[in-house]
Amino acid sequence: MKSQRFARGKAAWCIACVMLITSFGPILGIGAAEANAPGTTEKPVVSVFQQRRTLYEEMELLTSVPWYWLAAVDQYERTITPRKEQQQQVQQVQRVTGFRFKEAFWSGPLNPDPEDRNPATIELFGGVGKDATADGAADPTNDRDALYTLASYLTSFGYTEDDFRIALWRYYQHDAAVERIRQFAKMYKHWGKLDLSDSAFPLPLRSSYTYRDTWGDRRGWGGLRIHEGTDIFAPMGVTVRSVCYGIVETKGWNPYGGWRIGIRDIQNRYHYYAHLQGYEKGIEVGHFVEPGQTIGWVGSSGYGPPGTSGKFPPHLHYGIYRDTGSTEWAFDPYPLLKKWEQAERSKKNKRATK
Repeated sequence: MKSQRFARGKAAWCIACVMLITSFGPILGIGAAEANAPGTTEKPVVSVFQQRRTLYEEMELLTSVPWYWLAAVDQYERTITPRKEQQQQVQQVQRVTGFRFKEAFWSGPLNPDPEDRNPATIELFGGVGKDATADGAADPTNDRDALYTLASYLTSFGYTEDDFRIALWRYYQHDAAVERIRQFAKMYKHWGKLDLSDSAFPLPLRSSYTYRDTWGDRRGWGGLRIHEGTDIFAPMGVTVRSVCYGIVETKGWNPYGGWRIGIRDIQNRYHYYAHLQGYEKGIEVGHFVEPGQTIGWVGSSGYGPPGTSGKFPPHLHYGIYRDTGSTEWAFDPYPLLKKWEQAERSKKNKRATK
């Protein structure tokens, strides 16, 4: 209780500062970050990651909710929102964040006007919408209003990680959603940055390997099924690498995949590596991995009880799955593999010519 009163006191003390940041951000080089350098006429280029980070830190200053938790919820919403809808939102209101409360939560479940923007009537009907910019409207399409409301909702349950998880479960009513957001928060906190988009091909380019698009091919062992991935054939013991920044979600034996490992990335994609010969020392569930980091070696394990090996030529089965918020489905990884392979080869060639 003492820590909560302190946090609320801190929020009250900081609100004037945040309002000044909101109003004069361009002048101070904060928020929109549009101020020009002395003696220049061109506006500095500010990435969307920088803009988001600034907003998250403004809200952290105001509410004491760590920026990486706000970033995690925002990113989760972005990953479960269809791309077409994301593009429409950006075109209509030029947002840099992706979070938007459900109408019933924002305006109140009993509010006769689901698009109510009046903070007073929203509160009267039990809604959560807040006005963070003092313009008289609690607008869910306004970045600061949306993030401040999110932080206020989280802290209404308390200030610990467990409190945040309870709040998120009450909102999403889905254990997987809460776990994804927790994973994202841990990744953002660990690396201290928002841009975790770098990638790598799963095998070293200097190694001997071959692959083609095997998506949808028939498989017979264990029952008739289709092939949900791409097989990359290589000699036994070739290094297998993480293709992304991510967190290890699963590790161990699978009758179909043998020694396998699963990694969740910040785009809410699950990367599945199967038929391994073994694992790199220190790779455990909950650990963080980076693009190009060794996670194991090519093998021929699987199609039987633990330890079964040699029923097929050594290769890496690589699959990728996307979480939509309600279900997880596989998609063809071959185009991504080609893209990552070409991108890494291009980087190597550029370095070689310097």
